[in-house]
Amino acid sequence: MWKEKFIKHLRYEKNYSSLTEISYLTDLTQFEAFITEECGTFDPTAVDSDLIRIWISRLMEQGLKARSVNRKLSAVKSFFRYLKKNAVITRNPAEAIPGPKGTKRLPSFVNDQEMTLVIDNPLNYPDNFRGHRDHFLIELLYLTGMRRAEVISLTDKDIDFGASTLRVTGKRNKQRIIPFSEETKEKIKKYIEKRDEEIENKSPFLFVKEDGEPLYPKLVYNIIHSHLSSISTLSRKSPHVLRHSFATEMLNNGAEINAVKELLGHTSLASTEVYTHVTFEELKKAYDNAHPRAKKMKEE
Repeated sequence: MWKEKFIKHLRYEKNYSSLTEISYLTDLTQFEAFITEECGTFDPTAVDSDLIRIWISRLMEQGLKARSVNRKLSAVKSFFRYLKKNAVITRNPAEAIPGPKGTKRLPSFVNDQEMTLVIDNPLNYPDNFRGHRDHFLIELLYLTGMRRAEVISLTDKDIDFGASTLRVTGKRNKQRIIPFSEETKEKIKKYIEKRDEEIENKSPFLFVKEDGEPLYPKLVYNIIHSHLSSISTLSRKSPHVLRHSFATEMLNNGAEINAVKELLGHTSLASTEVYTHVTFEELKKAYDNAHPRAKKMKEE
């Protein structure tokens, strides 16, 4: 009874999508089946934290990934939160139960030698506005670590040539300053000159289409994906790979992690620390391949 009321609550009061509604219903039905098997009946008022922990353990034993288990646990927590709000129970038995931690996948990145081949090969870019734009777009993303949305929203006014900095607007409209070199300054000026010669419709945005309108997310993705496709060993070929590559190269070349955190616009150092794992894995790989003792042990 309460399960059906909860689903109606999601549909009519929370305005959840039908797909989310189906997902919650599936997870709760599975949870209900487990409790019924364990206790002989499904009585939400009798469910305690220990039962929920046993349920989580069973799910993990069945081979479910941590992400799937956490989704199911989230549905159960929401269900009991709803029951508590309606005075069916006095405390939520699932509230303080942490979900299983999944193994974090290390971010895909491109090393500097590979990026040089992508950026410096003139055959990759036609000698027209689109070719110049795509070339500079890829290079600027790699040089600054900007997100896709950030580079799309970048305007000419965000460039301070005197201070050699870019003002970038990130998530939650939080702004940060990214410095650039004299060489990059000349490349920015050269691109703007080419853009203003070729594009009639004036636009405040740095990167535009041939009609003067700003770029859109899918177009930026397609541009990056197309040019990174030449790297056969790369598993992912999205704009975010260039952000990962920027951060990894910075740390590999001795940058302080807090400086990289500020350049990326991360609010938490934990978000930046994932790149230290990438750096460590690269160092370990280099050691295994280069050290004679390590090679001997691998052969044995």
